[in-house]
This record gives sequence, structure tokens and C-alpha cells, in this order.
Amino acid sequence: MIDPIEIKGKAERAVLIGLITDDQDADHVKEYLDELEFLATTADIRTLKRFTQRLHRPDGRTYVGSGKLAEVKEWMTANDADCVIFDDELSPAQQRNIEKELAKPVLDRPRLILDIFARRARSAHAKKQVELAQYEYMLPRLTKLWTHLERQRGGTGTRGGAGEKEIETDRRLIRDRISLLKGQLKDIDKQMATQRGNRGKLVRVAVVGYTNVGKSTLMTVLSKSEVFAENKLFATLDTTVRKVVLGNLPFLVSDTVGFIRKLPHQLIESFKSTLDETREADLLLHVVDISHHNFEEQYETVKQTLNEIGAGDKPVIVLFNKIDAYRPAHFDPDDLAPKRVEQYSLEELKETWMARMAGEECLFISALAKGNMDGLRKLLYERVKALHIARYPYESDLLFKDDYTEQS
Repeated sequence: MIDPIEIKGKAERAVLIGLITDDQDADHVKEYLDELEFLATTADIRTLKRFTQRLHRPDGRTYVGSGKLAEVKEWMTANDADCVIFDDELSPAQQRNIEKELAKPVLDRPRLILDIFARRARSAHAKKQVELAQYEYMLPRLTKLWTHLERQRGGTGTRGGAGEKEIETDRRLIRDRISLLKGQLKDIDKQMATQRGNRGKLVRVAVVGYTNVGKSTLMTVLSKSEVFAENKLFATLDTTVRKVVLGNLPFLVSDTVGFIRKLPHQLIESFKSTLDETREADLLLHVVDISHHNFEEQYETVKQTLNEIGAGDKPVIVLFNKIDAYRPAHFDPDDLAPKRVEQYSLEELKETWMARMAGEECLFISALAKGNMDGLRKLLYERVKALHIARYPYESDLLFKDDYTEQS
């Protein structure tokens, strides 16, 4: 796997750049840069300063205007910043032009996410998936200034040797490696498809949601077994599958990689077999962090991603998690401005979302504090039971004599 970027052998110090355009206002840009800083922190990069600029659309040559780029360069030089991170994906030409102007490493949002995935990958399967996404991202962006292939001379993960720096040679090496990885992943995909097929007739439930909303914690509570959870983005990349039994009803629950705004398309493609757990599930549990000030946009991002991977038509239960951490923002009743979503009380949100979520059942829970988990288990039991009966009607009389009751 290609190692995450390292500068001068020390922790990176970065500046962040966002653009206020006709499509995103200043408030949205602030929220996006907040998330970008969280991504940077997850990648052990310290944010020194943020820069924003108002343009109708990104500059085709350098994303921001030449004057702003000169301002960024002057500040980075004066404050010993190591790299610059842009909140959007840069074209190969934009990245080359900016690197030439700043003489510093330039990362965009997709590259930062790829670096985090590289740090988080643990299994051989996840490492191959991330490596493929890295190479596909890198291929059109090769330059003599910031080539990383000199590390790869002796094989993946090695740092020995000066390496071959010719761009065409690098491109050939990358294409060969991409072809090899695709072949290996194709074989793994077949094995995983066979494993999913061998799980028998059990109903399959997939837990989905934005990254860091509490999916793994929910898995731990439902399955009563330890699932790795951490308060960082993309804490786990590998699919976790657990058998859960409610009452007399067994079924499978799987936890997959979290989604995020502008998830690199290379990752969506390379993680195809992992996302198949979602595509092939009978029921989705869409977990939403109700305590996050921007939970509505996170909800829409996940919905959009589900549509992109072909799982948008699955039956869904929406779980608004972290009700124990929800704190409504102050609202002045004398204020003439309309009430914002983050100013609603939890009870008001329940009524609002219950009314708006036509066709989707909603539940408000706290996986960490185990709030309303009995309600979730009862609802999940009824939904899984209905799916099981529809698939195997001849078993219904024997299996479902009694309603679900909470088990100690």
C-alpha cells in the first residue's frame, strides 16, 4: 500500500482552503471546513489556518484566484506550514499548477480521505481495496515534483532504493499494479459472494450511516459482542457480520464502512464487495447522529450514496442516535427569524421527522446509553419476522407462536 504522505519526518501542519460559490454559501463552507479539519485531525495533521474566497465558480487553473494563492503562499512561508488541503477535488492540472506555485504538497479532499483509509486498513482485503483506489487516484496526477513511486521500488510498503522517476515508467508500473490488484480483488469478491451465499436463509440487516454516527456501538449492543468503535472518522473499514437472536428469531446484522460527503468514487468502486453487504441486505438500519448540528445534510448524503450504489430502494428503519447528547440551540421567541432545525426540542424533532419521513419508520435511540433499545428490538423483531414469513411462509406457525418479549 502507498504510505500516507509524510513531510520532513514530522507531523504535518496544514492550511485549509474552501470556496464560497453560487452553489454553497459561507455557512455551508464553514461547516465543510469544520469537517475537513476533523478529517485532517484523523490523519494526524494539525490545522494552522483556514482561507476562503468568494468566486462564482472555481478557477479552472488554480481553483482560487491568483491573488488569494499568493496570499496563501506568503502566509505558509511565514508560518512554516507544510501542506495545503482543498475541500474539493482538484483536477490534475489544477493540482500541478498549485504545487508549482506554492512549492508545497497539495492535497484535496479525496486524497485526504484516501490517506485516512490507508491508515485505517487492517485486513489484507481492505489494504488491497485502498491501494487500488490510491493508484487510480494517482495515475492522472503523476508529476516529477511529488511522485511517491520512488518508495515502491522494492514492493508495496518498502522504502528502499532510489526508484524510477521517469513519468512514463511510473505510469506503466501503476497500470500493471492496478491490473494485478483488480484481478486479486475479483477473486476475493467471488469468495465473499460465496460466503454471503453460504449464510443460508437468514434475513440480513445492514447498518449504514454517515461516518462516526455510532454504527459500531449499535452493533455491539444488538449483538452483545465487542465491535471496534472509536470517536474518529472511518474507525473501521472491514465489514463486521454478527448473528443476532431476538426472541426465537435469528438473523444477521452487518456493519459497513461509513459514508461521507464527496466520498471518492475510486473508493466506492474498489470497496464494491464490502458495499455488496448493503446492496444484498433485506433491511437497512440508517443511523443518524441527531446531536450533530448538520444531521439533515448527513442524512441526505447517505441517501444519495445508497442510490449511487444501487441500494436506494431497500426498506429502511431510520435510527436517530445519540439522543443523550442532543442539546437544542438557544431560540429567542421574539426573534423574527424562523426557527432553525438545531433549535427544535427533541420532542419537536420527533414530531417533525415522524411526519416528514413518509414510507420510512423512525426511532429515536441512544446506543451508548442504551436509550430506547427495547423499542428498537421490538420494531426490528417485527420487521425481520415479516421478511422471514414472506420468504418462508410454511415456517410461520412453528416459529412465531408468541410476540417478542425483551430477553434479559
